[in-house]
Amino acid sequence: MKIKHIILASAVLVTLSAFAQKDELKALKKIYDKDEASAKDLDEYKELINKTEPLILSSNESDKVYFDFYKASIPFLEMTIDLKKPENLKNPTAIFKYFNPTVISAMSTSFEQVLNFEKKSGKKVLTDDINEAVPQVKPLLINYAVSLTDAKKFKEATNVLYSVYQLDKKDVDKLFYAASYAVNALDYDKALEYYNQLKALNYSGEGTVYWATNKASKKEETFSSKTERDLFIKTGTHEKPRDEKLESKRGEIYKNIALIFVQKGKIDEAKAAVAEAKKENPNDTSLILTEADLYLKVNDYDTYTKLVNEALAKEPNNADLVYNLGVISGNANKLAEADKYYRRTLQIDPNYFNANLNLAELILRADEKLVKEMNKLGTSEKDNKRYAIIKAERENNFRLALPFLEKAVELKSDNIPAKKTLLSVYNALEMTDKYKALKAKM
Repeated sequence: MKIKHIILASAVLVTLSAFAQKDELKALKKIYDKDEASAKDLDEYKELINKTEPLILSSNESDKVYFDFYKASIPFLEMTIDLKKPENLKNPTAIFKYFNPTVISAMSTSFEQVLNFEKKSGKKVLTDDINEAVPQVKPLLINYAVSLTDAKKFKEATNVLYSVYQLDKKDVDKLFYAASYAVNALDYDKALEYYNQLKALNYSGEGTVYWATNKASKKEETFSSKTERDLFIKTGTHEKPRDEKLESKRGEIYKNIALIFVQKGKIDEAKAAVAEAKKENPNDTSLILTEADLYLKVNDYDTYTKLVNEALAKEPNNADLVYNLGVISGNANKLAEADKYYRRTLQIDPNYFNANLNLAELILRADEKLVKEMNKLGTSEKDNKRYAIIKAERENNFRLALPFLEKAVELKSDNIPAKKTLLSVYNALEMTDKYKALKAKM
């Protein structure tokens, strides 16, 4: 009998706790729904959260979902109240102190849980509110992600962009950028997870961006559609419309999946990823380069060269392809071939910085050998004649390299290695005025 009474008493306590939770959730919703919540409301809200949290673990799915939502909303209630203070009214950056990746992740997860639960239950409580809030919150979160990227905080930017994607699953571009920043953060597991999600969604990223210049700010702005952009042009607030074509990102996705596998030492998986990509996109030349990059990573130069030549047959004027052949030939000490490929690159694109710099380096590569020979010569008549020949050959090499070095520095005036090499050439050719002028800019 005693055991029965204990069980009955426990059941009553659980029932009372459930009722208490229901009342507290109602009180939380009442404060959350206020148009003008006060600091006092916020204190009460936090107290209710703390009071309910220990009980919610034993509650039903509905209570857990709504409790998580109200808890995740605390920073945003704080923000709403605090931003009304006079000192914050004209300070747009004040909003960022309420954001961090953990807060944003909790919010996006709670939003998603509520939407899924209410879709399943067929009863809308917060769905409309969330759907209205997302378009308002998204620009703030994207600006925050941009600020994190500018600060080179790629891991944090990854988390924020993925949260934005969770808030709006139609905006798959944010998932792509989250994957890209995960690579920058060297978080290869997360990057692979996101890239595989993109594959499953058959994401390509192809499309058109619609631009127009705001007459008031003189800055270009993007629009969600041509119709929207044309409306602003018609009303006279914008001008100079232009369309930007976005190419497919599938090649980059498959390439990064393969390279992540290479990074992890999983060469077979990398090859399988590329093979799958080529099967899905047989006419995508970038995938041939992806496969070529893979063989480059494992030092299979013959297969790399074969694949690059295959790509060249399809795109003979692709400067990147030709340049990469030059790099491989140079690394394999096939200097004549490297010279040929670099010069071909510059025929296609004279402003190709790396081709200019590498061709100059290639020409100057023989200088070390010539200097060593000069240092071994004696003072005999025969040695003096040989010295004069070598000196002339060195000067000739310097003059051959000079235009490519000067072009490289012209293209990238902040590139220190290029400047130092050019200074050495000026000095060797006794071009004192040019040496002094360049040295003054260092």
